[in-house]
This record gives sequence, C-alpha cells and structure tokens, in this order.
Amino acid sequence: QLQLVESGGGLVQPGGSLRLSCAASALSLNYYHIGWFRQAPGKEREGVSCISSSGDFSNYADSVKGRFTVSRDNAKDTVYLQMNSLKPEDTAIYYCAVVPKAIITVQSMCLIETFYWYWGQGTQVTVSS
Repeated sequence: QLQLVESGGGLVQPGGSLRLSCAASALSLNYYHIGWFRQAPGKEREGVSCISSSGDFSNYADSVKGRFTVSRDNAKDTVYLQMNSLKPEDTAIYYCAVVPKAIITVQSMCLIETFYWYWGQGTQVTVSS
C-alpha cells in the first residue's frame, strides 16, 4: 500500500532549525516530483517547496526562500526539507505529496497542490519561544 510518512516536526525556538523527512513505501520516488506544503491554523494550505524527480529543479515560496532547502535521496525513497532561521509564522502542519513526473513539466507548476496525487498525514512544526 502506497504510503508517505513525514517526520522531524516538533517545537523549536525562533531562529532554530528543523529537518523534515518524507519517506515513501510501496512507491519508487524516482518517477515522482515531490512537494512540501503547509497549513497553519485558520489558513489555506500553501506550497512551500518542491523538487523534481531527478532533482534538476526545485522551487520555493517567497516566504521561505533563503531559509529552506529541499533535497532528495532516491536510493532511500526519501525527501528532506531543511528549515533554518525559523519564524513563528512558519508554524503549521507540513505535508509532503507526490505527483508523477510527466504531469508537471514546468518548474512554476510544482507548488500548485491540485496537481498532486498522493499525500502524507503531515507533521506539526511549532516555532515559539
């Protein structure tokens, strides 16, 4: 059964760092682009970052550029989101999602959640002093 499992969330002080992981089972990530999304309380879910199946392109929301870095290890079927200089406004549930690589062919499309086929259950990130 296809499953995406996020981990690495938690409570961190402003300015701190966390690394989220998204592990896939019953699925080879070699054939999928990966997106990271988040949903804060009372807000719509938004795209945070994404990376192509081969890692040759990535994209970031303006709010996280320069602070977050997405990477992937296809041999481990795992994708990572390194989050540095965290701010209280980064507090949200973070989700990973996958889409077959043929569906998204333009970098700018990969932050649009409606393209994505499978989703994880999410991991809570709380940034607070």
